[in-house]
Amino acid sequence: MSQQQISLPAKLINGGIAGIVGVTCVFPIDLAKTRLQNQRSGQQVYKSMMDCLVKTIRSEGYFGMYRGAAVNLTLVTPEKAIKLAANDFFRHHLSKEGKGLTVLKEMLAGCGAGMCQVVVTTPMEMLKIQLQDAGRIAAQQQKPVMMSPTKLVVTNAVLSRSFNSGPVVSTPRAVSATQIAKELLQTQGIQGLYRGLGATLMRDVPFSIVYFPLFANLNRLGKPSPEESSPFYWAFLSGCVAGSTAAVAVNPCDVVKTRLQSLNKAASEESYNGVMDCVSKIMRKEGPSAFLKGAGCRALVIAPLFGIAQVMYFVGVGEYILDNFSPRFLSV
Repeated sequence: MSQQQISLPAKLINGGIAGIVGVTCVFPIDLAKTRLQNQRSGQQVYKSMMDCLVKTIRSEGYFGMYRGAAVNLTLVTPEKAIKLAANDFFRHHLSKEGKGLTVLKEMLAGCGAGMCQVVVTTPMEMLKIQLQDAGRIAAQQQKPVMMSPTKLVVTNAVLSRSFNSGPVVSTPRAVSATQIAKELLQTQGIQGLYRGLGATLMRDVPFSIVYFPLFANLNRLGKPSPEESSPFYWAFLSGCVAGSTAAVAVNPCDVVKTRLQSLNKAASEESYNGVMDCVSKIMRKEGPSAFLKGAGCRALVIAPLFGIAQVMYFVGVGEYILDNFSPRFLSV
């Protein structure tokens, strides 16, 4: 890694393509994960991932499974690009004279990558969660809600109120991600979009600390020789294994983040005043098992997502595009 010149545009292209392809493939599972994590004990609408997906299709149609996908597809390119390029950058500067990195330095590089990505991840997750969870809230309230593939219906008071307190009213209003972002900026400022930043850091930094060293070492096992790259299928499998392992390891932090970032609450659902308050209330009212809600879904989301990302990265799709097409663009 240290002997290679890091091409930032190529890494951005690799991360972007990988993110778009991966999100398109696994987004319905991510929606199920969000809805399962937001369920409270005694108020379950969904019994499992498959039950959630079946009920979502019945009540909201096929495109209901992709509610919030536009936000993710828009922001996943910079998020994945920052994450992967930052890890490369830190690995490059932590290595000395072409020597391999120690596990500690690999963990430090992953830590740096995780801290960089939250600039994009936090607002992306904030908006995505509101759109994904709207169907669960409507189902739990058992009120008729009109939905379309690109819009969702939430209540005026639900969106406008801060920190989820107050009664739920039934006057519907169609809301898009853009409208949610505008209202958050108007009522709470930029910190409204970065609600749950601490919990996002708690999730993404440990994830990167686990994922990148684990992937690097697994991928190294598939190299025919130290000078050669591993086959693409080995990079894919290494990304899947490392991604799913890291995802399950940090799932408790993801549950806390999802709860904190959910602006809309169904009747009688708990509200939280920070990370520690959320952790203590979940532990007291739902037990330790609540922190593993959606773990299987998250593993199924992250495994192919990072497998695809690493294949794009190591095959060099971005480098190929720049080498073969950039002169044409520049000559136009």
